[in-house]
Amino acid sequence: MLSTIDRTKTVAVLPTARRGGSSTAGFRDGPARAQTPAGSAHAEVLRIISDPRSPTYVTVYAGGRRRYSYWRPLDSATGAGGCYAALPTAACDELHAAGRITLGEPVVDPNRTTYRVRPAVRTPAVPRTTSVARARPEPVSPVRERARVA
Repeated sequence: MLSTIDRTKTVAVLPTARRGGSSTAGFRDGPARAQTPAGSAHAEVLRIISDPRSPTYVTVYAGGRRRYSYWRPLDSATGAGGCYAALPTAACDELHAAGRITLGEPVVDPNRTTYRVRPAVRTPAVPRTTSVARARPEPVSPVRERARVA
């Protein structure tokens, strides 16, 4: 027991109490925690939305607040899941603005409107052909006519 008390190195970085300011003012990330690049966050959100086992919805509340959520399927190995989980709103809004996700038909309640979120169907780009003026081939005359002319 004394060996853990007398350690000089920090075993874990614990969050401190919140004080005024931003919602993450008192919290610090430990040195081993890496920041996730925005590109991988968008890729992870698209992967979740594209998974048919996890239906994804956006709920728009009366005040204008949006909340993206999906059904996390139950993982039999870990026992985790079987509940709704939230997606990052900023990343989902950027994907919607870029046309990567679409919203389905609205379900309207007095306090909120819910839409089904699906990945946008991408159509393959049709290659453009450049129109080049082609020379018309000369008509081929039968062998007999060639013999007469010569």
